[in-house]
Amino acid sequence: MRHRIASLVETALRAASAAQEITSPSIPAVTIGVPANPDHGDYSCNIAMQMAKAERRAPRQVAETISRHLGDGKGLLSKTDIAGPGFINFFVSPAAWQRLLPEIESQGATYGRTATGEERKVQVEFVSANPTGPLHIGHGRGAAIGDTICRLLDAAGWNVTREFYYNDAGQQITNLALSVQARCLGIDTNDPRWPADGYQGEYIRDVAAAYLARETVDADDRHVTALGDPQNLDAIREFAVASLRREQDLDLKAFGVHFDVFTLESSLYDDGRVDNVVRQLVEKGHTYEQEGALWLRTTEFGDDKDRVMRKSDGGYTYFVPDVAYHLAKWERGFTRVINEQGSDHHSTITRVRAGLQALDRGIPQGWPEYVLHQMVTVMRGGEEVKISKRAGSYVTLRDLIDEVGRDATRFFFIMRKPDSQLVFDIDLAKEQSPDNPVYYVQYAHARICSIFENAVEKGYALPTDAGSVRLELLESTEELQLIKLLAALPNTVDDSARFFEPHRLTNYLTDLAASFHSFYNRNRVLTENSDLTGARLYLLKRTAQTLNNALSILGISAPERM
Repeated sequence: MRHRIASLVETALRAASAAQEITSPSIPAVTIGVPANPDHGDYSCNIAMQMAKAERRAPRQVAETISRHLGDGKGLLSKTDIAGPGFINFFVSPAAWQRLLPEIESQGATYGRTATGEERKVQVEFVSANPTGPLHIGHGRGAAIGDTICRLLDAAGWNVTREFYYNDAGQQITNLALSVQARCLGIDTNDPRWPADGYQGEYIRDVAAAYLARETVDADDRHVTALGDPQNLDAIREFAVASLRREQDLDLKAFGVHFDVFTLESSLYDDGRVDNVVRQLVEKGHTYEQEGALWLRTTEFGDDKDRVMRKSDGGYTYFVPDVAYHLAKWERGFTRVINEQGSDHHSTITRVRAGLQALDRGIPQGWPEYVLHQMVTVMRGGEEVKISKRAGSYVTLRDLIDEVGRDATRFFFIMRKPDSQLVFDIDLAKEQSPDNPVYYVQYAHARICSIFENAVEKGYALPTDAGSVRLELLESTEELQLIKLLAALPNTVDDSARFFEPHRLTNYLTDLAASFHSFYNRNRVLTENSDLTGARLYLLKRTAQTLNNALSILGISAPERM
């Protein structure tokens, strides 16, 4: 509907220009919004205020000129008015809203999807957890947000590649290997021989037992058979990484998350990419030597101070392989890249972008794009839950999935803006009441399905298509409000994808469920009037279809019974 209003305004502008009532040589893009107050109309446009300066007239005068050429859009509008400094408000006719229902029906499971992305390539990197232990709740929130952004971009017509990047070497992985080796040798955590920075969770004992048993591990990106030799640290390292990657895969699959590409940090060194990037930066003249270290002049590209690239001991700082990795993404043809990470990665953004700019490869200044999520606090019985039986020091993603289910876990993780802190209330997530948002939404779908079953039991014929339904009977406030919300799904998907804000779609679903419940509580569906009953059952069919489609985009089920 928003696009139709925009097209109507564009047509009016062309007509006004042809009549020489609009003299601006160029006309801004038409943006259609939704007034905060429904009394001000269904949609609004500020084009008159944008054009006022070029037209050398007051915004209201420009708005009046545009309005004279609007017409009603062949029944699309019931009226328009001009408000405030020059907003044009649009009131869509009830008949136009009613005519949308057959369009929703015709699109079936694809309703809500758009072609905005025009199949352009976009790569989304998310989770990217080092394989040193089970995925914790921070990884879980990142997985939910990153996966949902991928789903939204796909629904908005983008060609999406999901990527997982992790380190399979370095000190953390060495600590992992030493911890598993200690367990293989029968060394306990209270033994003075236990590694100083070793991992102490029960999962280390499991990995050690599997290694000694010479088990075979199949992860999504690696296949390893254990040697069983407790003295072979390299073999232990390889097996431990594979084992914990498999655990991550199992957790992510239980969460409904998959990846297309896995990239190892070690590959950037093995392929010479890190050294090559450093060489290019030196050749471009953006580096200097100081106190035995190699520095990058990141201040030339917006950083608050220059950054060390190569330390005095010869090792590279952590942002250097990140620059090499992102250059590889660019060379793979991803002109749009989105990184979903925890807020603790904030400091790396400027450094990575500065390194990419310094390479002078034509990479845009704001590339890549970042979505940073805040921390999660898990509560049960009014108290914070801090540890897991298996991981020991933190709550794992699998803990939540096992206790409250995948649907509730996903919904709760994405129902707040990513940059806001999240309190995950386990008791609320398990509660079957309107206070639980995911239950409230899923129950709306299940309740509609039960209405259909009840109708059939009572001998009512369910409408098969719009041709047998008198849509004009859907004229109550609750019915029209429900239709308006059904019509908003494609725009909501587009906006959620555009701003990387999955919570817009969860908010939409909550509003849609509330609108359905309001309609159902105030209007009988199965009435003595067969025409009215048919129209309302048809409306509920489209409501169930929209709920199902929107939940599917989020990776959440739409149960028929609860």
